[in-house]
Amino acid sequence: MTVANDLEPADDEAIPLILGRNLRRLRTRQGLSLERLARVSGVSRAMLGQIELGRSAPTITLLWKIARALDVSIAALTSTSAQDSVVVLRQAQAKILSTADGLVLTRPLFPGDGDRRVEFHEMLLHPQATEDRTPHPAGTVEHLVVAMGRVEVTVGGARHRLERRDAILFDADVPHAVHNVGDGDALLYLVLSHGESDR
Repeated sequence: MTVANDLEPADDEAIPLILGRNLRRLRTRQGLSLERLARVSGVSRAMLGQIELGRSAPTITLLWKIARALDVSIAALTSTSAQDSVVVLRQAQAKILSTADGLVLTRPLFPGDGDRRVEFHEMLLHPQATEDRTPHPAGTVEHLVVAMGRVEVTVGGARHRLERRDAILFDADVPHAVHNVGDGDALLYLVLSHGESDR
């Protein structure tokens, strides 16, 4: 829903607000806290907070540091277009990751730009397929939801049988696997949350 344009401030006043809105959107899209962005950019947390609130117009040097830390162009921070706030991921254009035997297909459901603390994937397992997953760094959490089929999830040696619409959440710093135990395809959605230490 769009707010009426007659509430928009004059152009000179709008620049800090536009910059702040873009910075917050790009930062949160990458799953970065203000503290983390401050560390990687060299710009203080207080200054970043003021910029996001539209209370400060940074110098070109600060703007360049922020853009470089976010791995975006300065134009992305200053753009008045709202198009970047919506990302459509077409299935037909997706980059599908496949196991060597072709029995497990994974599709990223997030843009591939920049580092992220949270990833979202769709996973399709053909009958009797197994996806063995190596341990992630400490602090990583996996959240699996079964949209279709029946699977068995093994986490550190413990087995958990999941049916359609069941979900499981676990620390993913141990060996884990997903096995399709049904007669048809199994469709799962995977949310992977990386700890601060991984970034």
